[in-house]
Amino acid sequence: MDLYPAIDLRGGACVRLLQGDYARETLYDDDPVAVAMAFEAGGAPWVHVVDLDAARTGEGVNRDAVRAIAGAVDIRVQAGGGIRDEFAAETLLRSGVARVVLGTAALEDPALVRRVAARHPGRVAVGLDARGGEVAVRGWAEASGLGPGELLTRFEGAGVAAFVVTDIGRDGMMVGPDLEGLAAVLRATATPVVASGGVGSLDDLRALAALEAGSRGLAGAIVGKALYEGAFSVAEAVAACAR
Repeated sequence: MDLYPAIDLRGGACVRLLQGDYARETLYDDDPVAVAMAFEAGGAPWVHVVDLDAARTGEGVNRDAVRAIAGAVDIRVQAGGGIRDEFAAETLLRSGVARVVLGTAALEDPALVRRVAARHPGRVAVGLDARGGEVAVRGWAEASGLGPGELLTRFEGAGVAAFVVTDIGRDGMMVGPDLEGLAAVLRATATPVVASGGVGSLDDLRALAALEAGSRGLAGAIVGKALYEGAFSVAEAVAACAR
């Protein structure tokens, strides 16, 4: 299982939100490139970058910062947040981003996901951000009326490289991941699954790495606040992710 240390960008700085609430923001660092380089030095194989401003408005105000991160590290960068048209997706992929994550667009324009995935095999993921069993969109500010299972079915076999599954209620809370819910996702899809939300300890990462359902395990785990708060190091997290 791969570790994906997270960089959430707002106004060009690294921040973390509690449960996706923009009013409950903590600023951690104003140099996201330096943060990404530190993650790389710790042995992380990926960096997960989210443009929080774009996620809410659709305007990629942090795209320059995302490009700078991709240009500064040799590890793979997965980027999401407000990617709602082909131009935005293509721009990021051409700038060195290894994989883009489409969330709102996956609900509002499924054909867009399929087109970009067909042109860029292995480089498009779908974000399933759920609260109370319902997928949320537009920076988690709006409910979609759809459950995660419906989206899994919609994109199974569509050439999507991964599903990035976030439990919004656990995000930034360090209360532990939803192992039961993630197991249900693994049983429902043959596509790789990357888990996000709730990791607060190395034991949480070990539990995610050990999770199996239908003879499958998780492809990755996204970790944010626990790293910024010093609960463990990137190197320790990488070791805990090893099965």
